[in-house]
Amino acid sequence: MTDLSSIAPTPARLHALIPCAGTGTRAGTAEPKQYRPLLGQPMVLHTLATFKGCDRLASIVVVLAPGDRTLSIDDERVVLAQVGGATRAESVLNGLDALSARGADDRDWVLVHDAARCLVTRQQIEALVDACQDDPVGGLLALPLPDTLKVAAHGRVSATVGREDKWLAQTPQMFRLGALREALRQHADRGFAGVTDEASAMEMAGHAPRLVPGSAANFKVTYPEDFALAEAILRSRQ
Repeated sequence: MTDLSSIAPTPARLHALIPCAGTGTRAGTAEPKQYRPLLGQPMVLHTLATFKGCDRLASIVVVLAPGDRTLSIDDERVVLAQVGGATRAESVLNGLDALSARGADDRDWVLVHDAARCLVTRQQIEALVDACQDDPVGGLLALPLPDTLKVAAHGRVSATVGREDKWLAQTPQMFRLGALREALRQHADRGFAGVTDEASAMEMAGHAPRLVPGSAANFKVTYPEDFALAEAILRSRQ
């Protein structure tokens, strides 16, 4: 009879999940901003190329809006899942369910990353994985707040907030699949109120995610002027 206690558990795998179902209304583009061309190809493909360069990832799930057939990716690790929801949090939860349905384990790590953060580097992703793979909770890339922060009231400053302990959250954000899915499910019936990113869902579940220093270049393309800056940085890296 085999001694089951001597069999090592299957190591947790790493997956990436890229929500790509939003419309990007603040970007001022005719098409969803993730499909706006940068250097001749849709922005999301720059994002995806960086993750495809990470050999440690077992799979990469791109969450698309239902019926969205804009992308066609010839890579066995990349899964195009048309399960996007009405909000980013719903899209992430649906993407986690899709990962689970494909055989991912609850103990596996999932790196959730914004499609519009097309300037993330492989080195930053690797740094997050190295910092969090033995952490009991997981964590996120973030940047210490560099500027003075003001509180506004009726268009005027009402207070200045100390910045010593303030960080700007970025992505990827890395958590165990089962723990993150459960944290998000707790808020599904309330429309995910208060869930602004994966870390906030984990915080509301009683966890304290690790902060891993990121880079100012890993910004989220949000406004019309951001496209020119992102394209300039991409061009400089070529």
